[in-house]
Amino acid sequence: MQDYKNKSIYLFQGVFSAASLKKLKLGKDVHAFLCEGRPSLEAGRKTSAVLLKNGITPTMISDNMAGFLFYKGLVKEVYIACQYADKTGALCETGALILAVLAKKHKVPVKLLAADQKVRFLGDPKSILSFEGVRTAPKDTRGYVPLVEWVPVKYLK
Repeated sequence: MQDYKNKSIYLFQGVFSAASLKKLKLGKDVHAFLCEGRPSLEAGRKTSAVLLKNGITPTMISDNMAGFLFYKGLVKEVYIACQYADKTGALCETGALILAVLAKKHKVPVKLLAADQKVRFLGDPKSILSFEGVRTAPKDTRGYVPLVEWVPVKYLK
């Protein structure tokens, strides 16, 4: 890992609208880390393309590596793609809740940005039972693929 300054990483999770990312004034020297967005990896592909277009070179991480960045005290802010929000919380892509909980624990601000599109509530179980068309889970293993989750407002402050 490069020598990142303490609390220098902006962590992105989800598929953001290009307009919402364009509004950010992060500067070109920021460390933008983004979660890949399993099972489709769409978040990594789309968000990295928009960040690159805006002059920011992202570093993609596996979704579950975010905890390590928090543990090391490197995360400055968390940006989460949000489909809907009200006074009780926000509907976000799966993975947002764990980041919001970690952010609260580590006293890191969470900012909601508009999601690129509305996604289905459940994905195809086959998407986590195989990789590039090759089955990785044993026969008779089932998959559960929620694509969105509710993040209570207590984690968004």
